Amino acid sequence: MEANSKIIVVEGDITKLKFDAIVNAANRSLLGGGGVDGAIHRAAGPQLLAECKKLNGCSTGQAKITAGYNLPAKYVIHTVGPIWRGGYENEDELLAACYKNSMALAINYGIKSIAFPSISTGAYRFPIKRAAAIAIKTVRNFFESGNIVDIVCFVCFEKETYYVYTETLGASEKQIEKI
Repeated sequence: MEANSKIIVVEGDITKLKFDAIVNAANRSLLGGGGVDGAIHRAAGPQLLAECKKLNGCSTGQAKITAGYNLPAKYVIHTVGPIWRGGYENEDELLAACYKNSMALAINYGIKSIAFPSISTGAYRFPIKRAAAIAIKTVRNFFESGNIVDIVCFVCFEKETYYVYTETLGASEKQIEKI
């Protein structure tokens, strides 16, 4: 991992974070929905929906970027996680692609701080422990390949998810905060 890069885990509301970018666990239409997606659209305001309509949706594992509008974050990176189907339909690879493609957009836009929710673990039922391991491994691999983002934050809305991510991150490098 780059010497200046760090991974943190926080418990809180991703829509309140003043990061360069927050990631939206979106559906394929990018037009809003429940959970994190709905919260981000409500907090950002109607301009986000208007911009998303111009993006013509997004495929699973891919990512697209918009302005943050009324959010404290400058950008919203929208990524579509896989629906859990028992692990037999490339769900692990598709989830890793969500993180890789979001991080690649961050690099392309000069983003130095990015906050991720726990992608696919809500309505899409991806097992949380498995998702946390994939998320953290993918971000670490991204750093090791020489890509620089100063801070990657995993934002956990629920205490259970927060504990899984902190445990997965590991005691040796935990940088845990509560917001």
